[in-house]
Amino acid sequence: MDFLTNDKLVIVGAAGMIGSNMVQTALMLKLTPNICLYDVFSAEGVAEEMRQCGFDEANIISTTDPKEAFTGAKYIISSGGAPRKEGMTREDLLVGNSKAAEELGENIKKYCPDAKFCVVIFNPADITGLVTLVHSGLKPNQVATLAALDSTRLKGALAKHFGVSQAVVKNAYTYGGHGEKMAVFASPTTVDGVKLLDVIAGKATVNGKGLTAEEWAQMQKDVTQGGAKIIELRRRSSFQSPSYLAVKMIEAAMGGEEFFYPAGAYADTARYSHVMMAMPTRITSDGVYTKPVMGTADEIAALDASYKHLESMRDQVIALGALPAVDKWSEINPNL
Repeated sequence: MDFLTNDKLVIVGAAGMIGSNMVQTALMLKLTPNICLYDVFSAEGVAEEMRQCGFDEANIISTTDPKEAFTGAKYIISSGGAPRKEGMTREDLLVGNSKAAEELGENIKKYCPDAKFCVVIFNPADITGLVTLVHSGLKPNQVATLAALDSTRLKGALAKHFGVSQAVVKNAYTYGGHGEKMAVFASPTTVDGVKLLDVIAGKATVNGKGLTAEEWAQMQKDVTQGGAKIIELRRRSSFQSPSYLAVKMIEAAMGGEEFFYPAGAYADTARYSHVMMAMPTRITSDGVYTKPVMGTADEIAALDASYKHLESMRDQVIALGALPAVDKWSEINPNL
């Protein structure tokens, strides 16, 4: 069996539904035979199931010891925070999960400072990713957060509305924060070759169907609340979609298929800085790199508002003590 790499991959939070799905997905995609399942609760049951799947070439280890888990690791995916429950926003998880992110970063710095890439997916992902980056000592292009889920939700919503395959929905992207304050863009998007802005303006249709400004506004709202909808429908938080997308991100970092959906990345521009937020990105074996955000004036204004919200959350975390003041970050991580 040919694997993409032999480097060690650590799945943090492997005992949970997201974590266990990530383990299986990574093995099915043949990313690496060396996978460590780490959780403060035993993930041995997950490891046993993977062995029973017949992944015979894989070396599957589970542990509750961070030293064993992280030592020698080159790639990390973490879902190791408290899950979101019905009625909760992502921001409700801020306090506890910020502390979990701080611990994650410290484990990386202590046990695998030469790690190549880390994907953080536990909520609020923009903040937990930022906390992880600061405390890990990694470079900004070595840490990314799961933001693609918002864009795939937009793609799915558009495909359902027009009665077309998701394959013909192109460049359906959301930017900014991973939450209700995200900015849902229309200007880059085409559906079956037709510009979405033209459809919203009443100048065109797709598959014989239009999309009014009011319907678009409702779709934008629905996309921002897509996670809550899954909880309503399934009585539990999303686990299959974040698992798959997170593993595809790490696959790209390992040198596999490039990941083209927006990822949460460290913002360091004149307009947006010292936060993690979804931007146009590409993930390859060189890491995650951002591209300029292009949009209408209204879209950029929405993104500006999302950025301000992220700044506010970041400042709350600083007040909680999980992050030092911004001007002190370089003392912990010289790469910032």
